[in-house]
Parts: sequence; structure tokens; C-alpha cells
Amino acid sequence: MRSDRSGGNTTNPQPGASFSLGGIISSPGDGSCLDTVQLNQLEQAFRQWVEASPRSHVQLSRRRILLVFLLIRYTGAKLNEVLALDPFTDIDAAKQTVCIRDLEGGTQTCAREISIAAPLSQEIREALADPRFRDSLTNLFAIDPAFVRRKFYERAEICGFAKRLGGPEMIRRARAVELMQSNMPLPAVQKLLGHSTPNLTSAYFSFSAEELQRITKLFVERESSRKTSARNTFFGKIAEIQRGDIQSLVYLINHAGYPLIAMITNNSLERLGLRSGRLVTAEVKAPWVILQRSDTEPRSSAENRFMGEVILINKGKVSAEYVVSIGNGMELCSVVSTTAAKELNLKVGDSVRTLFNCFAVILNAD
Repeated sequence: MRSDRSGGNTTNPQPGASFSLGGIISSPGDGSCLDTVQLNQLEQAFRQWVEASPRSHVQLSRRRILLVFLLIRYTGAKLNEVLALDPFTDIDAAKQTVCIRDLEGGTQTCAREISIAAPLSQEIREALADPRFRDSLTNLFAIDPAFVRRKFYERAEICGFAKRLGGPEMIRRARAVELMQSNMPLPAVQKLLGHSTPNLTSAYFSFSAEELQRITKLFVERESSRKTSARNTFFGKIAEIQRGDIQSLVYLINHAGYPLIAMITNNSLERLGLRSGRLVTAEVKAPWVILQRSDTEPRSSAENRFMGEVILINKGKVSAEYVVSIGNGMELCSVVSTTAAKELNLKVGDSVRTLFNCFAVILNAD
């Protein structure tokens, strides 16, 4: 499977698979937007941009833009709503909620309360606890919208996406698509986006405000758990399926933008309802991940191969655990025998190859 420069598979659909939003978002274009994997690639691009500058005051300025992106990406709020936030009063890290104010009504009351995942809540809490960052927020999030848009467009183009797909409105649209494709009820998505007159059909029954809030919180928690659970559990999207007479090869792009290959039975393929474009989780047990010290591409039957750096080693009496970072926030955990550990003689910071075959990948569908 060939990879492009962003770590994706060349057979993966181009950014912007069409998806009906039932009229809940009005925006120009052909209805296309980034999918979950591409949104995560864009997020990584923002994080790398923040760390790229050696000057601390530039990092602080970029960190504020990153938080604006994260809030739009995970709450579906409008750009002007996020820029109007007072992060010290409108974001409740303990409750894991963001209060979106009623800007049009002019009352400045909390128009809607949106749940956010624990990792994002913790990241915001840590940022606001940093005295340097707090001091840099003299104008809170009140940044020139045109400047914010330019930075969004730049990060999208860095990822190889069309410029318009990185705009705040398209990120908001992509969030709505992401939630609906995860089977979040339409009324809950509409409420999250702030639609006062939801365009409900007879196929949906009425939800109370409290029920919609609970549904949103459930989806946010499940989404966060799916992305950050075990080290060798990865959230991804199926790019291609090659069906055989008994088993099928499933090609997918994980949440960090890396290609993975799995082999499953046709019975499992049908039972899980897998198809191109379907979002799944892939699991690989640590003992199935092989480590190899080599500067050249190994001649191996393992379909999944990644170069990385050892970032953690835990040695025991009969086995040793290695954690390898392969970039874009993705880590692989491998467990080997103490005999193999002595032969490898790896240290933290060493380069190493991680390998596992397609039969080692277990796929799960919600």
C-alpha cells in the first residue's frame, strides 16, 4: 500500500466525502468536508506549528490559535462564538463544558452548554494555569477573525488539503458530519450547533434539553475513549477492502494518518458490516509487535512496518516492555522476552523498526 506525504493511503478518498446534513448547516461549496482522520491530521499540524517556533512569545500566540481550533473542532461552535469566549468563566474544566453566549440576542446569557472530552478539558485547564499564557490573554480570545482564518487555511494547505476545507465554517461542518456518521441523533447535533428551530422529521421523536445534553456527553466520552484507550488501539477509517474467497484484506488509515492492513474472515466482514469509508477501531496486542534494529527496509512478510524511536523501556524478570513513538502522536507498545531484550540492547532514544502482520490486527466496529 503506497503512502502519500501526509501519511495517508493513495486509495483513500480525497478530502471531502459527500454527506447529507439534513439542512442543519448552510455553507457554500459542494457539501464536501474533511473526515475524522483528516481532521486529526489537521490537529497534528496545528500542534507541530505551535512547537516549531523557538521564541516563547510566538508559541504563546500560536497556542491561543490552537485552542480556538480545538474548540471549533470539538464543539462545532462558530468562529465568532469562540472568539467571544472568556476562557476563565465560560469554560468549566471540572464539569467539562463550554458555555456559548447568545451573541445575537445581546443578552450575553449562556445560549447552550456543550460537553467536551476530558483530555481537551485538561489541556485547557493546564494552559490557563500557565502564568505566561494567562498574561498573554489580555484580550482573551478576541483575535482578528481574518488573521485566524489565514492560519486555518495555512495549516490545511500544509496537510495537502484544499484551502477552503480548513476554514472555520468547514471545520464546524465537518464536526457535524463526524457526529452524524457516528449515529448521534439529529436533534442532538442540531442543538449542539445552536439551531433554534431544528428541522426534525417524523423519523425522530422529541428529546428534552436534558436528554440531548446527556446524549452529547455520552458521544463525547465514547469518542474520547475510542481515540485514547489502549496504546495499541487506533481509531481509523477503511480506505479499501480486497475480498477473497474465505478472507478479506482491509486497508485503513488510522487516526494519526498511518496506513494499516488487517486480514479478517468474510464472515466477520459481513457480521461487522464493514465497507469503504466506515470508521473502526484497530487493536494489536503488544506481544505481536516485533522490534528490529535495522537502518534498511527489512525483507519481511509483515505488512505493517513503521520506523520509530524508543521512548520508554520497562524490564522485568521474564519480559520487557518497549514503547516506540512513530510520529504524529502515535505510539506502539511491544513486549519481548528478556533474552530478546538482551540481544536487541535498545536504549531510550534509539531508532527501531516495529513490525506486525495483517493477522495481528483486530477490527472493532461500533
